[in-house]
Amino acid sequence: MVNYIIRRLLLVVPTLIGITMLIFFVMAIAPGGVAGSLIDAEGSMRPEERRALEEYLNRRYGLNKPLHIQYLRWCNQISPVGFEVKPDGTLGRFRLLKMPDLGRSFLRNEPVIEIVGRALPVTLLLNLITIPIIYGVAVTAGIYAARYRGQAFDNISSMVFLGLWSLPVMLVGVMLIGFLANRDIVALFPEGGLHDIRAGSFAFFPRWGPDGFQRGWLLDFLWHLAAPVICLTYGGFAFLTKLMRTSVLDNLASDFVRTARAKGVDERAVLFSHVLRNSLLPLITVAAGILPGLLGGSLVVEYIFGINGMGRVMVEAVFAKDRDIVLANALVVGTVSLLSLLIADILYAVADPRVSYE
Repeated sequence: MVNYIIRRLLLVVPTLIGITMLIFFVMAIAPGGVAGSLIDAEGSMRPEERRALEEYLNRRYGLNKPLHIQYLRWCNQISPVGFEVKPDGTLGRFRLLKMPDLGRSFLRNEPVIEIVGRALPVTLLLNLITIPIIYGVAVTAGIYAARYRGQAFDNISSMVFLGLWSLPVMLVGVMLIGFLANRDIVALFPEGGLHDIRAGSFAFFPRWGPDGFQRGWLLDFLWHLAAPVICLTYGGFAFLTKLMRTSVLDNLASDFVRTARAKGVDERAVLFSHVLRNSLLPLITVAAGILPGLLGGSLVVEYIFGINGMGRVMVEAVFAKDRDIVLANALVVGTVSLLSLLIADILYAVADPRVSYE
């Protein structure tokens, strides 16, 4: 197992190189290129200002050099091992250990690492809340739907989850904003963002004050998270519940289950000690794509609810051809995807003793 993990980790670097190389060259050969979008960002400029900007962009991004040289310069820039980059854009001496640099966003005029440092924790927080809810509901509902197959719970849950799976996230988000976050109808949720504009003056925990109940910073934060989390979870657990139900039914018909029942093992022990472990294998397969999917899939939710996460930053960067942000996002999503696949393989071996990577 250790040798397998080491081999997989060693493959991460060439895979990321392939991903970023593809994105880099697609952006470079797109109509207008990176340089066109950079210059167009400064619409009305005098000729001398435009020339000065072009010279700066060529020096900063090496846009006057061949594409393969530009890509190698970017790889050197983000690598902890390589040549130092001087302020004028030229390369300095080689260093075995240097500070990686994700570049600077021309759209926001600040380092990419600071942009990612603000946006990524927000998206990860949404996902860390969302994933346990998705799997908690899916595993529980899937087991009981299979156990009571054909009965009221199975039929009603199947109909409800099929309906939920059919609802587009965009429609649900707009409906939540338009009806359940509308002060003229039902102000059940806030209109958007992650905090009230007065959150800076709130106490951290809820409390009773002279003016009555004060929800505090923490409760206000959770209140603002409620609607986005609903949008991110309902489709996931609706799909995974059906998958879990099918997997449990397949295992309930297996020989080892009949043997356990013939020996007088309690039905609950059969279900949770014998069937559950084997039924988790399909969910582990799907789990490898859940987190990377949510990193990109939260884009719609972030836009609807005004949340500044990675999805929103990425779309703005793609439209503006902000190369450094797009490549940084590709690095993050690619790394998370590869690590998710590795974790899924490890969980396979944990859940099923028959799986071995030796």
